[in-house]
Amino acid sequence: MTTYSAVVTTGIYCRPGCGARPRAENVRTFELAAAAEAAGFRACLRCRPYRIAGELPWDAPELVCRAVQLIIGGALDEGTEADLGRRLGMSSRHLRRLFHEHLGVTPDQFARSRRAHFARRMLDDTDLTVADVAFASGFGSLRQFNRTMREVFRATPQALRERRRRADRLTADGGLGLRLPVEPPYDWDATLAFLAGGAIPGVEAVDGGTYRRTITLDGGPGLLEIWRGGHDHLLLRAHLPYWEGLIHVVERVRRMLGLDVDFAATGHLAGDPIVGPLLKERPGLRVPGAWGPFEAGVAAIARQHHDTAGARELLGRLARDHGPVVPGLDGGLDRVFPAAEVVASAAGVPDPVRRFAAAVGAGEIRLDGTDDLAGLVASLTAIPGIGDAAAHHLAMRLGERDAFPAGDPALVAALGPDAVAVAQAWRPWRALAATHLLADELPRPL
Repeated sequence: MTTYSAVVTTGIYCRPGCGARPRAENVRTFELAAAAEAAGFRACLRCRPYRIAGELPWDAPELVCRAVQLIIGGALDEGTEADLGRRLGMSSRHLRRLFHEHLGVTPDQFARSRRAHFARRMLDDTDLTVADVAFASGFGSLRQFNRTMREVFRATPQALRERRRRADRLTADGGLGLRLPVEPPYDWDATLAFLAGGAIPGVEAVDGGTYRRTITLDGGPGLLEIWRGGHDHLLLRAHLPYWEGLIHVVERVRRMLGLDVDFAATGHLAGDPIVGPLLKERPGLRVPGAWGPFEAGVAAIARQHHDTAGARELLGRLARDHGPVVPGLDGGLDRVFPAAEVVASAAGVPDPVRRFAAAVGAGEIRLDGTDDLAGLVASLTAIPGIGDAAAHHLAMRLGERDAFPAGDPALVAALGPDAVAVAQAWRPWRALAATHLLADELPRPL
């Protein structure tokens, strides 16, 4: 867990490792940068804490974690705290109380800080205009953007851009280049191998050390390219029809790659006789996420009924026959994965996939983080042809940290028939334990 140190005599907060050496009696600590900002502190110009993504406190309630994921997904871009509370079945007052108690900020303050930090990185790394940065970061107007940046960073966006360092600006041959900061260690080779093993023909491809995939952004086609940048960051090149809402594209990429790790999980599991040695051998292995929840769900169902080659063939056929065409791309990428409504009414789709697509399209199954793990698994397994293991595999890729596909043959082979009982000691981080137990087929990092 990252702990930020704020100095009351200077009004500045820093991340761990900063060279500043204040007197201990002048220091306050915060678990979130947003909480330090809400208390009136501004980011250090030396260590630039806004460039590192912080994690939530490990003991935050599940409802708070779920609300944070909805905020990251854009729930407060146009909606209100009251709207968010209704989605989670509580009042806005109770939601604010939970946030203040466990995070030190309100939901609105958390969302504001997140947008401001993303905008600051955009001002550093790119040459987009200030207006483009504002809308790419999720702000509704330039007035709101300018006011927030002054409140958080005590300077105008233009002044912040003038302060950027020579090495900050990223040049890209077409597209927009962005850094994806990550707390090391991070096993990019294992992540790349996982993505390559499940790459959907026509939609995804791995070429050398670069992962590429097609996407749609509000109906417009785009392309993402990701590769290793350094020990503490990856590089993303985004080719998009417009930059509004870019912050959500970047957050989805971070979830897909498992970049936001909770190091409390590794501490909890390190002493376990089964999982501990695996963590020590591969400390940078992360739980892989997914770009598209529906796409990941179809993949989980396909792998329940087919081997890897058969599942890829089915997914590729769905994309080829029913996915929108993306013209002008090389490397065999010419489709985006079809939407649930399209798959539900398409011919030649296996019954479990069709039923799943129909339920998602009708809103009977919600893949946006609104439902908890038990509710998600129950709604999935109620569909004939979707087993508990497939449901938990999908839940893992959607970020449910306690998901555990106990019926997966590889886990049964590793743990025996009492896999569920054995895994009780790993709660609430069974997803990370499962990832390590299932990772034998992945190559070791270079």
